[in-house]
Amino acid sequence: QVQLVESGGGLVQPGGSLRLSCAASGSIFSINAMAWYRQAPGKERESVATISSGGRTNYADSVKGRFTISRDNAKNTVYLQMNSLKPEDTAVYYCNVAIESSWNVWENFWGQGTQVTVSS
Repeated sequence: QVQLVESGGGLVQPGGSLRLSCAASGSIFSINAMAWYRQAPGKERESVATISSGGRTNYADSVKGRFTISRDNAKNTVYLQMNSLKPEDTAVYYCNVAIESSWNVWENFWGQGTQVTVSS
């Protein structure tokens, strides 16, 4: 069994910062790509940022220069540092991790989601 546990969401004023964390635990042979997605009310879930096993990153245009994705492979954890937050960043944020849970068996796992609300 694999579990992803997210933390770090909350209410923040425009211009503020938050740091999300997502820790994977359980039966883990190895981890490949790690990513953050978000879903705002009435909208489709969208990719926010991804990081490869080698540390290569990609960002949605809407968050470039404001968000930073990083990972700690020793802790099986991915982070999302969010700065200069805007009201339009309000959404439920989900981590997604590609995990080899047994030999040569790869699956994508989702976190439970954490609410980020940007409002004055």
